[in-house]
Amino acid sequence: MLRTVYDPEIPVDIYSLGLIYKVDIDDDANLKIDMTLTAPNCPAADFIIDDARIKLESIEGLKSVDINLVFEPEWDKEMMSEEAKLELGFL
Repeated sequence: MLRTVYDPEIPVDIYSLGLIYKVDIDDDANLKIDMTLTAPNCPAADFIIDDARIKLESIEGLKSVDINLVFEPEWDKEMMSEEAKLELGFL
């Protein structure tokens, strides 16, 4: 589901961009995600987080979704998948 969430300024999903640092689900079906942004002052931050939350909450069987925005470690383009690098012209 995270592969369907895009930064509106970048034509690559947040998972392939390397913005998802941790995904945990406990025995009670509570999902916890640590994610970051390409820049701390990203103007699309609220949109991206809301879109991710809405899409994740649509997964049948999940009790709750908690998205934690973190900035450590700082994101850089080396965190992107090979496909994302190719799409954005970094390869």
